[in-house]
Amino acid sequence: MQIDTLSRRLIDRFQHGMPLCAEPYRAMADALECSEDDVLACLERLESSGGLSRIGPVFEHSRAGASTLVALAVPEVQLERVAELINCYAEVNHNYLREHHYNLWFVLTGPDRAHIDALLVAIEAQTGLIPLDLPMQTAYRIDLGFPIGEAP
Repeated sequence: MQIDTLSRRLIDRFQHGMPLCAEPYRAMADALECSEDDVLACLERLESSGGLSRIGPVFEHSRAGASTLVALAVPEVQLERVAELINCYAEVNHNYLREHHYNLWFVLTGPDRAHIDALLVAIEAQTGLIPLDLPMQTAYRIDLGFPIGEAP
């Protein structure tokens, strides 16, 4: 995927936070010295090309509810079916295939731990697989950003 100059500038400037205001895309455009339509078109191009997965806030999960990391050991012949089933849950995000006995990893979020526990029971009943429940004990904050910079 080729990233144009506006996309590079937009990613570098806003991947760590959007303006908190009534018109965030207009504020982004002002900061980038372009039009709001340019920003929206750029975001659309990034999304349609697969370069953008989401735009939205990242909440401190312990203040907003509960979450846990879950792993499943899915037989390869069932992988697509189980992944599709897991993806149907609104509470699931970050679903990944991994090279390991526990090969399907995802995050479950919900309003409280009881909700998470009920989801784990439902997932086990639907898949016939026992979820490995790995709740976070301590968060070690990192700056998960990827500077794009100028084109090579």
